[in-house]
Amino acid sequence: MSRSIVNQSRRRFLQGAAGLTLAIYFPWPLAQGAVGQEQAEAFEPNAFLRIGEDDSVTIVAKHLEMGQGTYTGLATILAEELDADWAQVRVESAPADASRYNNLFWGPAQGTGGSTAIANSWEQLRKAGASARAMLVAAAAAQWKVPADDITVAGGVVSHAGSGRQATFGQLARAAAQQAVPEQVRLKEPGEFRLIGRHIPRKDSDDKVTGKAIFTQDIQLPGMLTAVVAHPPRFGATVKAYDAKPALAVDGVVEVVQIPSGVAVLARDTWSAKRGRDALVVEWNEAAAFNQNSAQLLEHYRELARSPGQVARQEGDSDVALAKAARTLEAEYDFPYLAHSAMEPMNCVVSLTGDGCEAWYGAQSQTYDQTVLAELFDLAPAQVRIHTLYAGGSFGRRASKNADYSLEAAHIVKAIEGRAPVKLVWLREDDMQAGNYRPMFHHRLRAGLDAEGNLVAWQHRLVGQSVLGGSPFASLIKDGIDPASVEGAASLPYRIPNLRVDLHSPEDGMVPVQWWRSVGSSHTAFSTECFLDELAQAAGKDPVTWRLAMLGEHPRHAGVLKLAAEKAGWEQPLPAGKEGERRGRGVAVHESFSSFVAQVAEVTVQSDGRFHVDRVVCAVDCGVAINPDVIRAQVEGGVGFALSAALREAITFTDGKVEQSNLHNYELLRISEMPTVEVHIVASASAPTGIGEPPVPPLAPAVVNALAAATGKRIRRLPIGTQLTS
Repeated sequence: MSRSIVNQSRRRFLQGAAGLTLAIYFPWPLAQGAVGQEQAEAFEPNAFLRIGEDDSVTIVAKHLEMGQGTYTGLATILAEELDADWAQVRVESAPADASRYNNLFWGPAQGTGGSTAIANSWEQLRKAGASARAMLVAAAAAQWKVPADDITVAGGVVSHAGSGRQATFGQLARAAAQQAVPEQVRLKEPGEFRLIGRHIPRKDSDDKVTGKAIFTQDIQLPGMLTAVVAHPPRFGATVKAYDAKPALAVDGVVEVVQIPSGVAVLARDTWSAKRGRDALVVEWNEAAAFNQNSAQLLEHYRELARSPGQVARQEGDSDVALAKAARTLEAEYDFPYLAHSAMEPMNCVVSLTGDGCEAWYGAQSQTYDQTVLAELFDLAPAQVRIHTLYAGGSFGRRASKNADYSLEAAHIVKAIEGRAPVKLVWLREDDMQAGNYRPMFHHRLRAGLDAEGNLVAWQHRLVGQSVLGGSPFASLIKDGIDPASVEGAASLPYRIPNLRVDLHSPEDGMVPVQWWRSVGSSHTAFSTECFLDELAQAAGKDPVTWRLAMLGEHPRHAGVLKLAAEKAGWEQPLPAGKEGERRGRGVAVHESFSSFVAQVAEVTVQSDGRFHVDRVVCAVDCGVAINPDVIRAQVEGGVGFALSAALREAITFTDGKVEQSNLHNYELLRISEMPTVEVHIVASASAPTGIGEPPVPPLAPAVVNALAAATGKRIRRLPIGTQLTS
């Protein structure tokens, strides 16, 4: 896509206080490199920018803000090219309309995920800002009768030094609305940036600190009822019969209805609905329900791993190379199901109106949710109006592959024939026991070294459920390979002449799975980087030097690896611990979502096996650093998130029932366990890439490699626990 060509759209400009509205739309083919034009009405919600005569600059964000800083990042990109005053910028969420607000990487679909928010908006929002700036300048030039090239813009003020004339954006808004959208605009060079790359305040912080931010729980509509749902104790079970009388006897309970996913209790408030559900008597039909134990599933996976799967990548002949290798190693790695455990459990408000349906929630997949709600209510998708609110975390959960919680809210509204708006609330137990999980995986790796310790053969077999199967992205599965299952394994960057990666995707389980923060890389980085460390040890090579020798064709991997090692003082021995303590340092490097992260972890192991992760040094290459403070926050948060999963987290099954129910038995990282985190950002002129997920994959292998360096023992199963066994 050319940096200087802006696709034009038809426009209408708001009158009165609204001032200037600019809409720029890039259709999906353009994101693929095609050239085209798309027309859109500026009053329609594809407008990215609105300038008021009160000097307010409103930037409309097409991506969900769930704590990752998206609102700030998107606004910064546009405001930079506009030369707006940051203090006057506000952000509002875009309506659900894929024809105007599609994720350019997803085709005709609006949504947030895969760390794509900034990456897919980079050119789009820069051009939107630059075009608006050019129109403001043209309006000033016409009024002042001076050449446009002599006019400067800074901090929301348009100035002409020669005449001493100046005007604010608001003062020029009406006149700018009469200007033609420029066919070409000049985008800034990095050296001209005034906002990008600087520490500027987040746009969501004040409202969250003061309580002004609106989350789903804050929504109150006239006559609204709150619902909680009794879900089956085992996946696949259905309602056989239920007695609503005990629930209806609870003060505040209004109605009890059956829906496809269970039995809903509606009340005047959440607590009453919860008490009503506790009193509800349900008999379940479990004839077709999932009834296995975690150990049974894992044994089945191990059995599958003994035979070849669908080939995801093959180079050379790894069987022959292994047979000729001077030394071979083999290892198996196991990963549990994981819950997303976002701070805000799932919730959604749905109301039927005279001309359609409205929904309020932290929507992450607006287009898909519009589609399924429209089908349920026999509406056109455009009649489903989704108001996207702040979300208290997601980690992939709110981008439900089957729209489970939003569809469940809609089913309740349908069951009561739309008599009242309904706020569906999933309590923590619902989210833990009736949600969708990161799939369980088993990995089997074999590798061969030659007499000089060079890696000459590599085989990697993965077994685990597909997350793309049954999702809106199922078409990405090719020849039986779910790319989300093998990412980070099939894309292994190291130079290995003979390599094979294959996959089994068992379909006989009934445990619902979907993407979890960093998706396949959440397990592939662990197995590959831990096994590489074992191989380096077997070859008698330094883990960093050995990796670098195989990364000659991947300079960005090598760059972050060198930087992390340098900043961690890799060449220097760790200071000795107290008597009886053993200390170790480990490294891992991984690419996910086109960003590159290397981490060096330092650990201390006590004589009784208890250990602490003391320090994690991170090097990050995510292209242009839009806001370094947000990047650091995401890396720090990613380290904590990944360490929590590595140490403690697991969803397990006994006789088909989830054993965990809340945070007392699905424990998260304690603040006292958080290591010191150092973040080093690689200066880059490349287009920005994701940062919400890439810090997660390298953490666990770096920690486990550090523990191996301290103790000599290899860990091949997660979670580790907080105390090593002898």
